[in-house]
Amino acid sequence: MATSPLHQGPDESAARRAVMALCADASRDDLDAALQTLAAPPIEDLRPPETGLVMATGRIGGDGRPFNLGEVSVTRAAIRLPDGATGFAYHLGRDRMKARLAATLDALWQDPSRRARVEDALRSAAEKAEAARHRAARRTAATRVDFLTLARGED
Repeated sequence: MATSPLHQGPDESAARRAVMALCADASRDDLDAALQTLAAPPIEDLRPPETGLVMATGRIGGDGRPFNLGEVSVTRAAIRLPDGATGFAYHLGRDRMKARLAATLDALWQDPSRRARVEDALRSAAEKAEAARHRAARRTAATRVDFLTLARGED
């Protein structure tokens, strides 16, 4: 069985980061479906969803000197549940509703009594994300060139 992004290790903050990353990668429909199964309480916007630009950086060769790749759109949201729990979300793109849904799931996940239900609700999104990673890895592997095994043509 593949390791789920929802796997909880001894470090709770790492588990929260994994859930937040899953929410950032998931589609709005997947997040909405997860919240429908949880019957989330009404939420209050601490920071209404807003879209801005951030500079994306890269590294030459993957581990060389950093360089500015360009600006990308990022949407963020911050919410509070009636019990005082706060949730935050950031994701690439301009979908404000998706950011709000992800922030709500983050707030719900932080309550230990709700955590297992939130993770179960996100299981479908996690499986879709894992399948997408495998498809991308297969497509990338098909184009891989190993330059060390290429024969030199010295005529």
